[in-house]
Amino acid sequence: MTGFKIDSSKSEDSESKSFADAYEMVFDYAKRETLKPIRGAGRWIAYGLLAALCLSAALVFGVLGVLRLLQTSDLGGSSSWSWLSYLLALVVCVALFFVAKSRIRKGTLNKL
Repeated sequence: MTGFKIDSSKSEDSESKSFADAYEMVFDYAKRETLKPIRGAGRWIAYGLLAALCLSAALVFGVLGVLRLLQTSDLGGSSSWSWLSYLLALVVCVALFFVAKSRIRKGTLNKL
């Protein structure tokens, strides 16, 4: 006799406890590495969406103001040249798009 007793019920308990510990460890790791950074980025995303909404509204009202200004000037008086005010408003809109695009820095987008 070696003095060791092997009990089959104890080995099953240790295996189930080992599996439960491994599952809990993997679940905690996934929670820590995925959910917490997403929650931290939530405020950043919310402010970004709010800023995009405000800037979009400002762009729409600004371009409509430019269009109305052009329509009330000498360009809108003639019916054959009425399309020119719309074209100039589109040019302003495209110019503002390129200005906004040039202001986006990729370095700030990589820092999350």
